[in-house]
This record gives sequence, structure tokens and C-alpha cells, in this order.
Amino acid sequence: MSSVPLLTFLSPPLPYFIESNRTTYKPGWEHPNRNNMGVFDLLFIHSGTLHIGEEDRTWSLGAGQILILRPDRGHYSVKPCTEETVIDWVHFQTAGAWEEIEGTHAGSLRGDYYSYAIRLPKTMTLPYPEEAISLFSKLHEAAMGTSHAAFWQRQQWFLHLLQLFDEGWRTDAAKAPIAVAEEAAAYLKLHYRTAVTNGKLGDALGLHPNYIARCMGEVFDCTPQQYLLSYRLDQAKLLLLKTNWPIARIAEETGFKQTPHFSRSFSEHVGVTPLLYRKKYTGNSLPRTIVRKPSDDKK
Repeated sequence: MSSVPLLTFLSPPLPYFIESNRTTYKPGWEHPNRNNMGVFDLLFIHSGTLHIGEEDRTWSLGAGQILILRPDRGHYSVKPCTEETVIDWVHFQTAGAWEEIEGTHAGSLRGDYYSYAIRLPKTMTLPYPEEAISLFSKLHEAAMGTSHAAFWQRQQWFLHLLQLFDEGWRTDAAKAPIAVAEEAAAYLKLHYRTAVTNGKLGDALGLHPNYIARCMGEVFDCTPQQYLLSYRLDQAKLLLLKTNWPIARIAEETGFKQTPHFSRSFSEHVGVTPLLYRKKYTGNSLPRTIVRKPSDDKK
């Protein structure tokens, strides 16, 4: 699976549904040629075989396979169908950033604590196509509706499809480096308040620590411990801006055992001390003390 190109969408905003339908091609029929149509074209093969190309790539797709064609390139029929072929197709688009990448590198789009990198394989064979068939049927039915409820329903079914494909390639037995790196990153984000060694991370993922480190190096260009430090410092920045907690408490809340270590790491990576960072963006360098008036207790 790691050799299959991945389409990555940074969300929010989420990709959105435009239209969908089911099409049957008789023997001798072929998929229409289109050039720069402006929307993504997701194809799922129910039965038969579809022969299709995009730029210099060609595919012969069989039952249970999907293919996502780009909005900015031409696609064409390679040859007519030799048997009755039934396909589901979905047109969708995104208002956010997206990219198609080759190989194992994660590319330039990477999620953080408030965004998510949706990764969809250019093509894949679904291990359990029945779930996809059910979702496509529900999506087509909702697409026929014109009510406000139908709008929300078809967007919901469409996002369920994207989730199915996003999770599908990550379960590949080969453990693609991107999947390993992102699984490690998710674990580090969840446990950043505690001490996480490379050995503990390896035990949690069931993989050798050296392999995890190699995957994170390929995908994020850093070691697990460097990733953990960066995430802790990001969380510390948020706490400096959102709370009036003392620096010692922020250090403790973000996984640093000692306040001097936290202050030194923060200064080295951010360029200013935690107190100066807080003062720069909030105008406060010291925690505020709430003074209660005697009259407050009588209210």
C-alpha cells in the first residue's frame, strides 16, 4: 500500500459532496473522456472491469476497487468494457489545501492538535466492499432529495465514505511508514503529560522502537522524542495564553519534570522565555490574584 499514491486533504475545511450516481456500461461501452473537470471523481466498481487512464497512468479496475481521479488533469477510456460493468461514482471538491504524493513521505500537509490530514489512496481494493456498497446506496438516495435534511444527510454519508477509505489503507498488514508515524504521533499527543520513552512507545504500538523512529524520520523529519518535545511546547504556548497558571504548573501539565528544564527548552525553541511569551501576547507576565470583597460573600 505504501507504493500507492495518496491524496491528502487538510481539514477543516472538510471535502464536500457535489453529486453521485450509479452507472451501468454494456459490453462495448466506455467511460467518457474528460479534461480538467474541476471536481474529484471517485469511482467504485460493483462488477465487471473498467479500463481508465489519467495522464500517463492506466488502470483496469475490478469489483471492489476504487479510484480517485484528480480535478486538474484529464482522464480517458483506455478501451471499451468487455462485460457488463456497474460503477458508483461521486464528484466532490475541497475548499482547503490538498496534494497527491508518491512513496512514503507525508508531504507538506500534516495535521496538528486542531486539524487532521485525511489521506485517501489513489486506488485500493476494499477488503470488505459490502460496507462501501451500502454507503453508496444511501448516498445516492440522499442525493436525489431536495430538502434541507437531504443536504445534511448526503454530506454525512459522504464523510462516512471518506472515513472508510482513510481508515482502510492504514490497516494494511505491511504497516506503511505514514500509518506507523501517524499512529506514533497520535499516541504521543495522547500521553504527552507523562514520561514516554522510545521503549514504551514501541510496546504500545507493538513495533520495534528503531522502526518507529525510522518511520517518523521519513514522514515528519524528526525523532519521536523531538516530536514529543515540539507538541509539549505547543501545548505550553496555549496554556500561557489561555490561563494565568504559574510557570511551574504549566511545566508540570505539559510533561516536564522540572521547571528550569521547561523554561530552558521553551527559550531555546521559541526564542523567548515563557514569561516574556505570555507578556508579549497577553500583556500579563504574572498570574492575576483575585481579591474578594467582603460584600461578595453576601451575594
